[in-house]
Amino acid sequence: MSITHSSPTLDIALTKIPVLFRKRIITTYLEMKKRYGEAQFDSSFDAAGLSSGKFVESVFRFLQHHLTGTYVAFGKQIPNLADEVRKIIQLPAATGIESLRIIIPRALMFMYTVRSKRGIGHVGGDVEANEIDAATIIRVADWIICELIRVFHNLSLEDAQLFLDAISLRNLPEIWEVGGKKRVLRTDLAYSQQVLLLTYTDLQNGVMVEDLHLWTEYKGAIRLFKTNVLSKLHSGRFIEFDKEAGIVFLSPLGAKEVETTILSNSSNAASTDKTKKPIKKR
Repeated sequence: MSITHSSPTLDIALTKIPVLFRKRIITTYLEMKKRYGEAQFDSSFDAAGLSSGKFVESVFRFLQHHLTGTYVAFGKQIPNLADEVRKIIQLPAATGIESLRIIIPRALMFMYTVRSKRGIGHVGGDVEANEIDAATIIRVADWIICELIRVFHNLSLEDAQLFLDAISLRNLPEIWEVGGKKRVLRTDLAYSQQVLLLTYTDLQNGVMVEDLHLWTEYKGAIRLFKTNVLSKLHSGRFIEFDKEAGIVFLSPLGAKEVETTILSNSSNAASTDKTKKPIKKR
């Protein structure tokens, strides 16, 4: 089964989860992603990690409800998460599928342990682990959401991941989605840099050439855009420009350029010249 929905949302993907739990799961998940995205610029990875607690508790309460018919009410503190997780894991096999009974609960416990016992939210220690810890927590949360989509939307794990990718999880402050289009909000970037940033938002599926031409508002015909921008990026190995399919994929070198140069210079944006020279070949 392939994902063809033109505008997928988490609410659609998780529609079989009761709204009481679904809304909280989605809200806390997106808050985690938002804070993690912001941390790329101000290094506030502890905030991203700390926000994971509400996500863990929201998913866990849903599992309690789904598997046992009862749950710790929202607004009440879960007395001992480890003990409660253990109760779920020890439920009979007939209670529910292994993913909901064992794998997701253990993943939640792992997230909660990293959040509570490592550098996140604490002072001291020999090594500052907040960044890698936060990144790990986010990836585990991504997997949990994918697994919930797979189970409750009747998808394969691969299609669940495609669905999740289509929801634009790489939320960047520089990118604004409006009316089915994406706009780069920074006015200091060359067209080539805008292309890298836009393709960075969809690493798996790539971006159509026509979309990139439209979204960057290139001042010239599409053939010139291909020659002056895309072909040069392709030659520099920043992108894979598939001329026959009319699609552009970001390469690992291009992703590194985005992360180490474009995003790291976000706070220092000053120029408004969109026509400056594209990235030189390396």
